[in-house]
Amino acid sequence: MGLPLRDDRYHTYADYLAWPEDRRCELIDGTAYLMAPAPTLEHQDVVGEIYFQIRQALEGKPCRAFVAPVDVRLPKADETDDQIDTVVQPDVLVVCDPSRLDRRGVRGAPDLVVEVSSSSTASHDHVWKRRVYERSGVREYWLVHPIDRMITVYRLRDGEYGKPEVLELSGETAVGVLPGVSVRWDELAQRLPKAEY
Repeated sequence: MGLPLRDDRYHTYADYLAWPEDRRCELIDGTAYLMAPAPTLEHQDVVGEIYFQIRQALEGKPCRAFVAPVDVRLPKADETDDQIDTVVQPDVLVVCDPSRLDRRGVRGAPDLVVEVSSSSTASHDHVWKRRVYERSGVREYWLVHPIDRMITVYRLRDGEYGKPEVLELSGETAVGVLPGVSVRWDELAQRLPKAEY
């Protein structure tokens, strides 16, 4: 099941900025998707832990880690901000090029994007967002599945993600685009609820 649509109109970032703040949306190719209500405590624990570990590992380095909500505007060419039709809010992101940062968030592809999937966002993250991140040039895309205790890692090669690496949430996972940075899973995995089958 995917996220519900806001409506059936084409939208740009100019429209997005005019919407009330009580209904968060993401834009993908002009289509507005309503974001899920407040995420579960487990989701936030995973997001916070990933952000915390990456943020600590980047201390004193030029790359910067951010945690949602941060608007990431993904132009297809040289559109002005008002014309951009794809705006997403990844759970965790890292940007190494400071020229992509401004007061509104990020313009252009982050170097790393991490999405923590839930049953309500899984297909959206796996299908729509993966396509957008690949097209935009996100160098590494992680999909973390807390309930299944898995991580799917896409790495951009020659403009495409290709076959992902699927790993268990155990030990540690190195961030390919950030030398010396990795995320340790064992303590976090112990806090997560067991899958119900």
